[in-house]
Amino acid sequence: MSTSRHPADAHDVIRVRGARENNLRDLSLDLPKRRLTVFTGVSGSGKSSLVFGTIAAESQRMINETYSSFVQGFMPQLARPEVDELSGLTTAIIVDQERMGANVRSTVGTVTDANAYLRTLYSKLAEPHVGGPGAFSFNVPSVTAAGAMTVQKGARTIAEKTTFSRVGGMCPRCEGMGTISDVDLAELYDEDKTLEEGPFTIPGYVPGGWYVKIFASSGFYPADKPIRTFTKRQMHDFLYKEPTKISIDGMNMTYEGLIPKIQKSMLHKDRDAMQPHVRAFVDRAVTSLTCPDCEGTRLAEHARTALIDGVSIAEATSWQITDLASWVERLREQHTSASVAPLLGNLSALLDSFVRIGLGYLSLDRPSGTLSGGESQRTRMIRHLGSALTDVTYVFDEPTIGLHPHDIASMNALLLSLRDKGNTVLVVEHKPETIAIADHVVDLGPRAGAHGGQLQYEGDLAGLLASDSLTGTHLERRVQLKEQVRDRSGALEIRGADAHNLQRVDVDVPLGVLTVVTGVAGSGKSSLIHGSLPAGEVVVVDQSAIRGSRRSNPATYTGLLDPIRKAFAKANGVKPGLFSNNSEGACPVCKGAGVIYTELGFMETVSTPCEECEGRRFQASVLEHTLGEGEQARSIADVLEMSVEQAREFFSSAGAEVPAAAKLLGHMEDVGLGYLTIGQPLTTLSGGERQRLRLATHMGDKGGIVVLDEPTTGLHLADVDQLLALLDRLVDSGKTLIVIEHHQAVMAHADWIIDLGPGAGADGGRVVFEGTPAQLVEDASTLTGKHLREYVGG
Repeated sequence: MSTSRHPADAHDVIRVRGARENNLRDLSLDLPKRRLTVFTGVSGSGKSSLVFGTIAAESQRMINETYSSFVQGFMPQLARPEVDELSGLTTAIIVDQERMGANVRSTVGTVTDANAYLRTLYSKLAEPHVGGPGAFSFNVPSVTAAGAMTVQKGARTIAEKTTFSRVGGMCPRCEGMGTISDVDLAELYDEDKTLEEGPFTIPGYVPGGWYVKIFASSGFYPADKPIRTFTKRQMHDFLYKEPTKISIDGMNMTYEGLIPKIQKSMLHKDRDAMQPHVRAFVDRAVTSLTCPDCEGTRLAEHARTALIDGVSIAEATSWQITDLASWVERLREQHTSASVAPLLGNLSALLDSFVRIGLGYLSLDRPSGTLSGGESQRTRMIRHLGSALTDVTYVFDEPTIGLHPHDIASMNALLLSLRDKGNTVLVVEHKPETIAIADHVVDLGPRAGAHGGQLQYEGDLAGLLASDSLTGTHLERRVQLKEQVRDRSGALEIRGADAHNLQRVDVDVPLGVLTVVTGVAGSGKSSLIHGSLPAGEVVVVDQSAIRGSRRSNPATYTGLLDPIRKAFAKANGVKPGLFSNNSEGACPVCKGAGVIYTELGFMETVSTPCEECEGRRFQASVLEHTLGEGEQARSIADVLEMSVEQAREFFSSAGAEVPAAAKLLGHMEDVGLGYLTIGQPLTTLSGGERQRLRLATHMGDKGGIVVLDEPTTGLHLADVDQLLALLDRLVDSGKTLIVIEHHQAVMAHADWIIDLGPGAGADGGRVVFEGTPAQLVEDASTLTGKHLREYVGG
């Protein structure tokens, strides 16, 4: 029998040759297949460009090309990455930190198939029987219809009466939303004005605009009389009239009352997905109340009253998943028939996956938009844990985000289990605990942006520790406990906090110091801080997406562009508007976007650099205006292509001094964003980068209380030192800092620690320790205390 190796078994590496995506500098390496490879390096060193922008992007692009042109038209456009050769690729499954879509009808149960299993289970076992699985879905309305159906019988056409009905689980009062909206009419319009005068105070309803014209020309009420003079019938038509066909200037239009119109366009959308000015209007004009009919369960009466062992589906989905898993396990023992046993088995396995991945504290009715980036990523992981697929490439973006050191071991076990099934696992990570389990480590650097993109080390963990790379030298470094902690200047009292799982917590948050709030994931940290502090007095700096268009960039978001435009205008004797790619100076062909978007019907939209401005976004005449002296003179487009570090040097140099811009850029460098290009789209920033950009805008504020939500997200071990120095500067400037954090280095550096627990969900929600880091290490009775003692003793 021949023992020679089969040619098909020779493809055991992913070959990357000449990768130049973003800041990668002609990178070449081989990644072992069916192994766990961890990518390390400082923020901006090129890890994501290599893993997501090159390897995963090319895998997905090539798979997309196997679909028909029609199907490709519904898929996102993926450009070919800048690389000379990529071979040995397998199907890539990306599990990133993007938050779940902000859909008000989406819950943890609906995004993981758990609700589908439960609905089917209730349709089979619940008493009384009320219908199929749709009868328990809050997204399916009950409908009935009657009419005539035309039937062809030979040469005859016969009209037969027919009826149709469908039993859905949607509560008719709130339409499956769980809440009803009470609208303050005084915030919608000025009743002393006429429709011709434009009485509306609703975003987008401007005088002379199309919305206002439809109302003024409808003919259902006088347009030249104040709204307060309308009769009862006219007022009903103005506010509540059902959709009705009307003709305006010879065009057929649909008229609809004001209340249903704004409900569809604004009120039924998720609040977090709204633009800031629309969100402000909704907050001002609308009061949301729990639906009195369904009591917030979203379900119709029949769905709430059909029970299994005395439990309704609304009650089951409201339970903590650990409790629901125990209940389902008891049902498995009672019901062994072939009709439900496989269903119960699958549901039980799914719920066990939640518990294994550290999300057992959630409930299935939790809106998916309220999950953090780490929770969203772990929720996405669940569908892959029991997958029968092998030989695929799983790509993870910092899967330990939001995890307490106690929970990281469980995450590591899951990553190893995916590898052991025969998959290639690629992980971008900074935590030493996860780097330690790697089969292969790829370290990029040496620094960020233009100073990164080079291979610093490739090999096993022992070799990394022996190397002189930044990661190797910092991997086993420990921050020591503070010898001297600051004295508080007062205290912020929190009394009886009971949001979510908090159990009437009383705690004093010290003022004028650095306080770290910690505890396992789901212990109640965010509920305590975000739900209990006075909204007007606190600045919250988190990682949520920054609202804005693809034209928004760090320069526009921070206000940096304003002093820069004024400096260019003053130096050249022209208007500041010329130096805005959204205003007078924009390239007329691409309207300042820098690219041309071409719609190709049923095929995907193609974006190409604008040939007129060559992607620089401004008119050629604008680029003739420069700032600076001699060879150092730069155009506005040159400035937007600079990194924060380069721009700060430029605006501090002779002939181009703009102190306001240099100060803002200094704040951005202080928070570790010196490598960012000031003109790059905000959509390209990670969660940690967005948070640090927000922090930079508040650096100049005097005093106040600032809440930071896991500021070490996306930070390399070497960058954590810079963060700690920054936190010290903020406190020393008079600010009170409250940091929600799991990183032991930040805990060790705190003046005061508030530890929540002892566990997650119903097992948490209590303050288990208050005191200094040294006292927590000495006490070591909590999970956090044990891990911090281990860390500082390491």
